[in-house]
Amino acid sequence: MATREEVYEILHGVEFTSRIRQASSGMWIAYCEEVPAARTQGETEEEVEENLRDATVFILEDYSREQLEELRERLVSARKEPLIL
Repeated sequence: MATREEVYEILHGVEFTSRIRQASSGMWIAYCEEVPAARTQGETEEEVEENLRDATVFILEDYSREQLEELRERLVSARKEPLIL
């Protein structure tokens, strides 16, 4: 298991994709595409963004250093193109 500091060290500068929307209840909900278990909610868009960052790091703390490094390589080397419909 990695420490929070190791998560930040290894994944510093890596972009993750967050999906955020407002539910009919007025609450904001969000998840991270690259770490699907990272899901959260908040009363404001700013709160849900902060909660999602915390949830993502919390889950990544269960990864080993090797798994974090593999994730970094996969995300950094992934070709990202916009999908236009």
